[in-house]
Amino acid sequence: MLKGFKEFLLRGNVIDLAVAVVMGTAFVAIVTAFSNGVINPLLAVFGGTSELGLGFQLVADKPATFIAIGPIITAALNFLIIAALLYFIVMVPANKAKKRWGTTEAAVLTEVELLAEIRDLLAAGPDHSGGKHES
Repeated sequence: MLKGFKEFLLRGNVIDLAVAVVMGTAFVAIVTAFSNGVINPLLAVFGGTSELGLGFQLVADKPATFIAIGPIITAALNFLIIAALLYFIVMVPANKAKKRWGTTEAAVLTEVELLAEIRDLLAAGPDHSGGKHES
């Protein structure tokens, strides 16, 4: 039982996933710090004199009815920053590496192409099929 557990833990996919989660968590911390230090103060400029931030009050003099738009904008900007950085830092280089050093696997045929190839081989007869047929 422990041998199977050890094999599971040492699989490449599990280790890669663990590294990705840790790096993602650290990356989110960096973007959150950037948002809190740069984006939130910029949004506060547009928030007016209200202590609650950027948003609007549904009922006057009742802070519980304040709809905060600033955190929504911050979260959306966080998402866009993370997505853009991951795309340009991880995906673009990975795709270039695949193109440059990719595997030389044969092209995968679609079902229709495979069926057409089988049809053509059957139409050619047993002498042209490439297989060994003994009658």
